[in-house]
Amino acid sequence: MAPTESRFARMSRRAAITGAAMATMALAACGGGSKGAVEGDMGLGAPEGAKVTVVEYASVTCPHCALWQKNTWPAFKAKYVDTNKVRYVFRELPTPPVDAATAGFLVARCAGPDKYFDVVHQLMATQQEMLTSSPRDWLLRTAQAAGLSEQQFNDCVTDKAAVAAMEKRVQAAQAQGVTGTPAFYVNGKEVITPGSGEGASLADLSTAIDAELAK
Repeated sequence: MAPTESRFARMSRRAAITGAAMATMALAACGGGSKGAVEGDMGLGAPEGAKVTVVEYASVTCPHCALWQKNTWPAFKAKYVDTNKVRYVFRELPTPPVDAATAGFLVARCAGPDKYFDVVHQLMATQQEMLTSSPRDWLLRTAQAAGLSEQQFNDCVTDKAAVAAMEKRVQAAQAQGVTGTPAFYVNGKEVITPGSGEGASLADLSTAIDAELAK
């Protein structure tokens, strides 16, 4: 394992461990989590404060998240995001291997707001490369495709302030009561498709969204 990979692995593991240790305090303080915006939110579609906000909690190393991204996201985006009917918010919740997921989200943020979702979607679409090569090679290829040099990549995934900010976002997700990915909320209410490992179906999301739009 390269020295840089070892550093970002240790840092991201620390973030996950600390976040878990503080989850109880966060839950007690927030009373189940806030329905409003969270620092670090990445959004598309309608502006903040829209009548309907759809929040997805996901991880770039979560196979079910990747399936939802592949099978449901295009139609959901065309129906609700591109038309500005809803504000879509993506919230990061790293899943095993947590070090790779954390580093992936750091790379997406280092690529810049305009490329954030492109990087996230690319990582989900190429998850198998994490297994067939190595997590670091997979992440570095994605970072370079987004315009980052190897040195910028190294700096990005070992940025202590960025890891600390990720830790706060993990705590906020735990305070919301999120226990798995992908998880979807429409105006603060979770939408679940029974029996689906891929997350909420477009039909179930549409039912919840359209009911809120009609109010």
